[in-house]
Amino acid sequence: MAGTSGKPSGTSGAIFEMNGDERLWLRRAWLLGAGLISAICVVNVLTIRHDKPELGTLPPAIWESSSALVAVLIFLIPAVMAVWMIRARPRWWIAAPAHLAAVLLYSILHITGFVALRKLAYLILFHEPYVFGSLVKEFPYEFRKDVLAYGLASIIFHLALRRSGQSAPVMVAAAPPAVFDIQDGGRLTRVPVVEILAVTAAGNYAEFTLADGRKLLMRTSLAALEKDLAPMGLVRTHRSWLVNKVKVTGL
Repeated sequence: MAGTSGKPSGTSGAIFEMNGDERLWLRRAWLLGAGLISAICVVNVLTIRHDKPELGTLPPAIWESSSALVAVLIFLIPAVMAVWMIRARPRWWIAAPAHLAAVLLYSILHITGFVALRKLAYLILFHEPYVFGSLVKEFPYEFRKDVLAYGLASIIFHLALRRSGQSAPVMVAAAPPAVFDIQDGGRLTRVPVVEILAVTAAGNYAEFTLADGRKLLMRTSLAALEKDLAPMGLVRTHRSWLVNKVKVTGL
């Protein structure tokens, strides 16, 4: 969480407060869906060309490419629904009618879009009208295919969003251990704080007892040392003692 705003870090303020990683994976999912639709389009054209060679290649290419183009454009609908499902986590009795309305809108836009494109292509290329057929008969047929396409797209976008939340953690270099400089006469010894067991008052000096058994004297007061060492984990247990609390094994 960033600061105290309660918003995930890296958000742009866009719809649903998506971060860069989520947008990246949504784009990847969209490209995957576009690739699948394009592959299906080519296979369908080749199949129609094989089954009905008298039609030629151009009409099937117009039919399939118009359907594929509109399908890729309206992938926005299952993408938005996938984001909503991840963000809101609605109950099934809320999600089910919402998806039903979304797939109905998806199918209406798909059919309307590819019919418009086919009419335009036929008018330009063949100088004749394109006849879609009876809406009562054709809509249920197209709707069944749209339900499958919508479901597949929703799954792809949902998995992409889940994947975006599993990014590898950023490796952070470990902080170097805290050290303390002990001025023992004319010699300065730099010691990791974790190796200091205790510091005791000895007249005008303070005696450092180290984990390796060494004892070093420093001309200073225990009170002055306490100010420097308390933030590093040494605690005042007696007027003459500072003790490293991580080294305490009993009381």
